[in-house]
Amino acid sequence: MGSIGVIGTIDELNFGYGDKMRKLKNLLDRNLSWASAIKEEDPDFFARLSKQQSPEYLWIGCSDSRVPANQIVDLPPGEVFVHRNIANVVVHTDLNCLSVIQFAVEVLKIKHIIVCGHYGCGGVKAAMSEPEHGLIDNWLSHIKDVSRFNADKLKGLKENEKFDKLCEFNVIEQVKNVCHTTIVQDAWRKGVDLSVHGWVYSIKDGVLKDLDVCLTSRQELREL
Repeated sequence: MGSIGVIGTIDELNFGYGDKMRKLKNLLDRNLSWASAIKEEDPDFFARLSKQQSPEYLWIGCSDSRVPANQIVDLPPGEVFVHRNIANVVVHTDLNCLSVIQFAVEVLKIKHIIVCGHYGCGGVKAAMSEPEHGLIDNWLSHIKDVSRFNADKLKGLKENEKFDKLCEFNVIEQVKNVCHTTIVQDAWRKGVDLSVHGWVYSIKDGVLKDLDVCLTSRQELREL
């Protein structure tokens, strides 16, 4: 009886697993079509890609599913090294983000770090609201800091204008945070050609906006 019970349990587990896999089969099918289309256009594309990645850009963006880095700038796989989190925040205690920056700068030798936020950011909106959201509030406190730093500039604005401006101010603050990391500071000290940019993306029309923040040295950071 024990053996029959075990077999029955395994069958149930297998059925459940198979059912879940069938629900994702559409993604696997889409992947196959995508890979086939690329190989038809360029038979050696994946062979070249598998040997080495040598991107010039590190993209630090929001985790929002509507803001995919490569597609926005119309670049193929291998051209953009990407780190994403809620509201594109760069925190000096976030070893995940710092490790990405270090790998990008010191190993991949990227030339540009792009901090890209987006209008309509859910993280920024949540930081503007009063209700508590649980654990995420600890992360959103960094955006609340940005709001406090720019309180005078945000004062008197309509809610939607304040929302957009805070998305922009958040990007600028994170650009500064990137520049203050020991990684970027050391790179500039050694004369490495490295630029840090601040952009914001509009989900409504798909267009990127340059916030006119581009830092290439410690001197420019001091003058910002």
